[in-house]
Amino acid sequence: MPSRQIVERQPRMLDFRVEYRDRNVDVVLEDSCTVGEIKQILENELQIPVSKMLLKGWKTGDVEDSTVLKSLHLPKNNSLYVLTPDLPPPSSSSHAGALQESLNQNFMLIITHREVQREYNLNFSGSSTIQEMCLAESGLSYPCHRLTVGRRSSPAQTREQSEEQSTDVHMVSDSDGDDFEDASEFGVDDGEVFGMASSALRKSPMSECNFSYRYGDCHPVFFIGSLEAAFQEAFYVKARDRKLLAIYLHHDESVLTNVFCSQMLCAESIVSYLSQNFITWAWDLTKDANRARFLTMCNRHFGSVVAQTIRTQKTDQFPLFLIIMGKRSSNEVLNVIQGNTTVDELMMRLMADEREARENVKREQDEAYRLSLEADRAKREAHEREMAEQFRLEQIRKEQEEEREAIRLSLEQALPPEPKEENAEPVSKLRIRTPSGEFLERRFLASNKLQIVFDFVASKGFPWDEFKLLSTFPRRDVTQLDPNKSLLEVKLFPQETLFLEAKE
Repeated sequence: MPSRQIVERQPRMLDFRVEYRDRNVDVVLEDSCTVGEIKQILENELQIPVSKMLLKGWKTGDVEDSTVLKSLHLPKNNSLYVLTPDLPPPSSSSHAGALQESLNQNFMLIITHREVQREYNLNFSGSSTIQEMCLAESGLSYPCHRLTVGRRSSPAQTREQSEEQSTDVHMVSDSDGDDFEDASEFGVDDGEVFGMASSALRKSPMSECNFSYRYGDCHPVFFIGSLEAAFQEAFYVKARDRKLLAIYLHHDESVLTNVFCSQMLCAESIVSYLSQNFITWAWDLTKDANRARFLTMCNRHFGSVVAQTIRTQKTDQFPLFLIIMGKRSSNEVLNVIQGNTTVDELMMRLMADEREARENVKREQDEAYRLSLEADRAKREAHEREMAEQFRLEQIRKEQEEEREAIRLSLEQALPPEPKEENAEPVSKLRIRTPSGEFLERRFLASNKLQIVFDFVASKGFPWDEFKLLSTFPRRDVTQLDPNKSLLEVKLFPQETLFLEAKE
């Protein structure tokens, strides 16, 4: 009977990247393990009881702890995230408590009207609003804040300038109206602008206190300030501190708004993830004026294509999330998330965008490091080339000096002996002044050729191809004379004073 060959199946390993708030945990398990075993590993890593933990991100929806991984037909690499709805988000309760306390306080606004030179003292509660922004979150000083009201300086001021520098202001008081009895004296028409001397009024029209009133205290912390200030906060910091900018575009008339805000945007997991990884800035597009202003800002900061995309969105396609990533030269719209989504889908897209931004920062750092290495290498190579060139030139100089010294020695040795002062033959005594002021003196036979004088001068370090020998009276260049003639023939007898001069 033929023998059977039994082939044992090797277990398949699965990799999981699990995100929880600001932490990432890598888990590697066989596909024969269960979901509960992943949670047990996470319990040790995150110090969160399994009973308080929801493991999300499965492609098939929610799964039981007893589910075997193999039955889910998972890919090799998987991304999950942990929710802890029974655990309070960091610092959310303290923020809500401080906001509630501010809402119950009364603010004194001292408003100066420039044109009529009058001052008004007005009392408002913290829940009163400035164009849908309550005083409690507007940044006004408590308990007293001074403002100035005046007409706009030029009617030709463009909408683009006015959107950041001034805004239409509508103060609504919960009192019986006595506090604002002098308001009619301001004489401001609907089309005019209150020029308030406070940066608190140059904010997004999205009100955090109104949002809290509608959807509860658990919601993203909206950045209070201009869009440019949000850019500064998110992008223009050290690389490790950079965050993505999430622009939430609200629209009250959309059928999706209430569900999106209450079930998605206010979900504990979304609130926590946005607060840790994003700067969230909000804008209400319900009013046409606000929509026009945002489109102007959008066109300026992100370009006409993005502005056109927002312009063509229908009301029922709102709300929107614009995910913005800051780059060196521009700000890039990384993603546009529409309101018809689920918590899991929203979380996965936010996680993917944040991961891409983090990888982009790493690529920028790697590129900067590579450029730094290249610059250092180029600098080092340039220094090495410079040193090599200096060494080469030094070698040439030494060789030239050695060659000149060898020539000088050979000329010195070839010179005939200096005749004595008393000699049977006529003797010529020459005195030669060097460029340094020193004198060379020597006796020559009157019958010696002029070349011997040239050789003598060269043996002292003044070769005749570099220096010329001049006489004084008459002035002439002796080096231009025939070197084969005798000293007597060139009239350097019985004595002569010459001087050396470097050739040009």
